[in-house]
Amino acid sequence: MPTQDSPQSKRPELGWVAREVQEEFPELHLIAVEIEAEVGSASPPSLARQVRQISDRWSGARAINLRREPVPAAYRVFFRHIGLDPDVTRTPIEAAIFERLMDGGFLSRGRLVDVLLLALIETGVPVWALDAATIDGPLGIRLSQGEPLGSTDEARMLPVGQMVIADAHSALAVLFGEIAAEHQPLPSTRRLMLFTVQVAGVSMMHVEEALWMCTSALTD
Repeated sequence: MPTQDSPQSKRPELGWVAREVQEEFPELHLIAVEIEAEVGSASPPSLARQVRQISDRWSGARAINLRREPVPAAYRVFFRHIGLDPDVTRTPIEAAIFERLMDGGFLSRGRLVDVLLLALIETGVPVWALDAATIDGPLGIRLSQGEPLGSTDEARMLPVGQMVIADAHSALAVLFGEIAAEHQPLPSTRRLMLFTVQVAGVSMMHVEEALWMCTSALTD
């Protein structure tokens, strides 16, 4: 990671984790960084080309063996610990590889989506993006109190006890899942909050590399 702050971004910071969650999962961490970036829409040709090139490295045989690699395996173990069957609800990298097999290759879907995909495929660590202008205070992980996902009238209700990403005001996203519509970046978004979730068995080196890849690509 860069040793000095750039004018486009701040240093990555640890988010908060609610006490009851931390007691059960002491190695669970949220790491976030806010950046200034032009989200835009279509990927530049060089980025779209990178997306096409990584498709060639993923055959069906490698995809089958993916779950045995240390970082993907760590997320599979965590999914089971929180009551998710990773063979039904796929981990982020397994979901991306499954989509690649179904589509016959990774497809370029826009600058931000492509950058997040490349970081995921290269490191195994998922990174998500929120519109930083819609967030109230630092991000953290807590349990839902039986509340809406987001704060709009159309927001769906979350079950009590579901793990969520939240700010000081509301639940912004389901852990490893859906992001509330009003917090998703738009092509006009100018400030992003990038975040990732570290679980037991995933080193900080992998986490920092994933965030660095995203911040570098989006602030160039």
